[in-house]
Amino acid sequence: MGQGRLRTIYPMTARATRKHTGKAKRGRKAQAVLAALPSQRPFRLKSEEDLRATFAQALAQADGLTGAHCIHERWMRGAFPAQVEAGLAALWNSGAGPSIPEWLPMRYISWLPDAYEVAGRFSAKGRGRTNIYLVLLDFSDRRGDDHGVYVGMTHYPPAQRFDQHKAGIRAAGSVLKRGLEVLTGPVLHLQGIPRTEAARIETELAAALEDAGIRVEGGH
Repeated sequence: MGQGRLRTIYPMTARATRKHTGKAKRGRKAQAVLAALPSQRPFRLKSEEDLRATFAQALAQADGLTGAHCIHERWMRGAFPAQVEAGLAALWNSGAGPSIPEWLPMRYISWLPDAYEVAGRFSAKGRGRTNIYLVLLDFSDRRGDDHGVYVGMTHYPPAQRFDQHKAGIRAAGSVLKRGLEVLTGPVLHLQGIPRTEAARIETELAAALEDAGIRVEGGH
């Protein structure tokens, strides 16, 4: 093979390598965006049109994580309840169930944006083994909003602690009777913290959520 032939091959190889590297970088960037906490709102800069297109693609690909971030972003922007409910139904019916993150609620909650805003004010010093958790409560039999929230702390994973409540194990009456699901998203940043910090945050967070107009149980 002559030198002229070699000169035509090497530039092509370099271009292919750069192209592959560019795709890899874009792929890593996309993964980083989707791995963001919901409170970080990775799709906050997307237009409504772009958000709808991204959600349609997520449904087609049964991509629960991307779809969840789309629904969450519209929720945080104040989308109508029917729009959020329709999005939730479409995502679950798309076959994306295994990839839908646990932080996406199963139903519309009017005060969820407020819960994110309030919980975002809190932070803990240091690391530990205690988790702050929220449980959505059913108050449809009462006047006012259909939903309230229980604030608690535990060294168990929040989902496991919720199951214990529902099984009557060291159960809070409000969760045993009214608990619907764990609200993971607003307090994802308050997992694995020192017990003393958790005790402080549990009390203060409950008070702050109540000040925001949310019906609160627990927090002590």
